[in-house]
Amino acid sequence: MMSSTSLPPSPEQCLVVGFGGICLDDLAVLPALPVPGDTTHCRSVEVQGIGEAANALTCLARLGVRARLISKIADDIPGKRILAELTAEGVDTSFLVVAKDGQTPSSFVMVDQSTRARSSIFTPAFLVMEPADISQMNLKSALEGARFVYFDARHTDTAIVIAQEAAGQNMPILLHAEKKRPELVDLLQLSDYAVCSAEFPQAWTDAPSMPSALISMLLEFPKLKFATVTLGEHGCLMLERSSDAENSLMGEEDADSLLHSLEQKKDDRVATPMCIPSEVVKLKANGIGTLTGRLFVCTAERIPPSELVDTTVAGDAFIGAILYALCMNMTPENMLPFAATVAAAACKGSGARTGLPYRTDPCLAPYLDEPAIL
Repeated sequence: MMSSTSLPPSPEQCLVVGFGGICLDDLAVLPALPVPGDTTHCRSVEVQGIGEAANALTCLARLGVRARLISKIADDIPGKRILAELTAEGVDTSFLVVAKDGQTPSSFVMVDQSTRARSSIFTPAFLVMEPADISQMNLKSALEGARFVYFDARHTDTAIVIAQEAAGQNMPILLHAEKKRPELVDLLQLSDYAVCSAEFPQAWTDAPSMPSALISMLLEFPKLKFATVTLGEHGCLMLERSSDAENSLMGEEDADSLLHSLEQKKDDRVATPMCIPSEVVKLKANGIGTLTGRLFVCTAERIPPSELVDTTVAGDAFIGAILYALCMNMTPENMLPFAATVAAAACKGSGARTGLPYRTDPCLAPYLDEPAIL
């Protein structure tokens, strides 16, 4: 229930711990990608850290939430640059493992300024965060005080060790489910929230439609409170679990039909993100089962072509904003447009982090004064 007198928690009171891979990008913006034998001149060159968890935590830090990263770098120049950049952003790096040998992963990225097409040359470092690395740190200390724990599904064996500790301490877990891999089943079983790529739900479940795939996921993983699917310029879709007791006398509603009816309510004249929620209903997916819950459709911000620079970090910014919204007890109706707005802001800068907004950004003002739920 919404209270008009309650105030949201202060962001500084919240700590999110993230675990995942990390990399350093050399980003060159070119008038056009060169063809073999040609020479072209850079319009700009930037060196930026990248990595899904590191990007999401940087987003959180800019929004005022305390963020801590568990990852692994080498004791080399790219590793030191990554460490310095994260520290400057306010991300707690005290639990980064620094290998004395090896090489920090890096990429050389070329961006076509006119088409925004990207070509990358990735230098893998085979620098994998192993469970043995975790045994060398005090994992309880690394997780101490965490309001949420986030995994980008990299280094899965080690992620499971951390997730088991977090779950044992009743710390809610959010997982980014991007590609179907059998080893993700253990992380999904431990997760309270999932943010999925557009391909993941149906690839994981073999369901014939997105709504039926989300129902299948929430039935397979009873700990999941919601699963959200990012759809790029088409916005996002979310299924939130509700208590069966809330609608014990309600009839069933076909999930695909419900999604169609929600999508009919979109207003293409509105450039800002809008969330269209269903009522709590018993959702039916033929051949899969039923689930009591709410379905949400949220549009993306319509970014003018002149302002659209780079969509690289949109997904990570979206996840960072979802984690912020969870920390601040936002309703889904507020959380999803907020996350879409943060993702859109990130697309207006080049590279992984330039466009990530700060809490003081005027575009976020409509969302940050909402009261918390008691």
